[in-house]
Amino acid sequence: MKRARRARIVATLGPASRAPGTVKALAQAGVDVFRLNFSHGSHEDHAAALKAVRGAELALKRPLGVLADLQGPKLRLGRFADVEIEVKPGHTMRFDLDPTPGDATRVQMPHPEIFKALRTGMLLLLDDGRVRLRVGERTDEWADVTVESGTKLSDRKGVAVPEAVIPVSALTPKDREDLAFALRIGVDWVALSFVQKAEDMAELKQIVKGKAACLAKIEKPQALDQLESILDYCDGVMVARGDLGVELDPEEVPVAQKRIIRAARQRGVPVIVATQMLESMTSAPAPTRAEASDVANAVYEGADALMLSAETASGDYPLESVGIMNRIIERVENDPMWPGLMDAEHAGMDEHDVDALVAAARKAAEAQSTACVVVFTTLGGTARRMSRERPLQAVLALTPRPETARRLALVWGLEPRLSREPASLEEVTDDAVAKAVEFGLAEAGQRLLILAGTPFGAPGAANLLRLAHVPAKGRGQKG
Repeated sequence: MKRARRARIVATLGPASRAPGTVKALAQAGVDVFRLNFSHGSHEDHAAALKAVRGAELALKRPLGVLADLQGPKLRLGRFADVEIEVKPGHTMRFDLDPTPGDATRVQMPHPEIFKALRTGMLLLLDDGRVRLRVGERTDEWADVTVESGTKLSDRKGVAVPEAVIPVSALTPKDREDLAFALRIGVDWVALSFVQKAEDMAELKQIVKGKAACLAKIEKPQALDQLESILDYCDGVMVARGDLGVELDPEEVPVAQKRIIRAARQRGVPVIVATQMLESMTSAPAPTRAEASDVANAVYEGADALMLSAETASGDYPLESVGIMNRIIERVENDPMWPGLMDAEHAGMDEHDVDALVAAARKAAEAQSTACVVVFTTLGGTARRMSRERPLQAVLALTPRPETARRLALVWGLEPRLSREPASLEEVTDDAVAKAVEFGLAEAGQRLLILAGTPFGAPGAANLLRLAHVPAKGRGQKG
């Protein structure tokens, strides 16, 4: 099935969408990767959802990726004796480790690691930024705070410390259990929350050991400070704008989004833009104009994928949300301005032969007679390099490994499909032509560009660029 768009769609599964029939309908509407949100639902729910995705994949004969999104640490206040207190600017109180229910003068903050990181004058954000406080006197066991803005506080509200690195692992005991389960059922991607530094991703990769691709959620200002080193350990990255928007001023979020996308594109690391993309469609059949513009801007920036959260997990219009996102992406990619934006920025070549080969393939593909680029890949590296160049022609990524095809479903412009491992140059040409015709990417008289690596059957970077033509009878002919 040929898609008329290059940017990909990630949809979150939940009560509104995890039934097998709905999953299949979502995939038919345009979803490429399905997200399992481990902040909600049971292991049984997620196992059933993954089974439904695999069933849809079999029915549609198109690889579909599955992303396990780990919850990460949740830093929260304790409880109040009266459930809720009123606050106003200038109100002072103390946070401490005492589990006794709190009142207007004090309340528990059961996180000694936060007290160790606090310094006088630091900002604290509670309840997704609705209450802002400034730290006064503090020790490793308590801190006096003054309210700068806000009206009320209630039980278990979240705590954010935008000006400090909290000495806590990004992987909680719950996350470790969820991760082991996710790997056991065979997810394709794992997303790590609360990433603050490169060591967080290094720890995840050490545990995963290649059983899935690893993605960093950038939702902390501290992660922005170490973005380049974090990307060293990433197979993918997510602009998690919800949590990022709590700790950054609103005007900083779009700037951060552009910075993350640009850094990821330079490295050929797939990047997802997430949170509140079509949020009004959780309860309405159409998005706002601002939401449509938000989705369009992410496409203009060259993001690999756009993600739907509550819209598909618990909303009233999951299919409509996917359909409208698909339409917005297609419309942007048909804008005469869009090709120029994709061509305006290309990553610098590394000192590898494959980068020179891929750059040459992109340039050669600009000829009007070129129907598509066919990449033979084992682990997906050459296909991702090709995507980094943002070619306007479709890129057919052929691999003998189902796990590679599913991971590549997240990557801009790629049409991953399963194929046999070719044993000779003749088989490379014949298979490329046959598959391109089968999937509607080429027709008689058109030219293909083929990227492959020798020796055949061995993982490694591509070292072969070949031209082929589709003759009337469908057999490959060397160019």
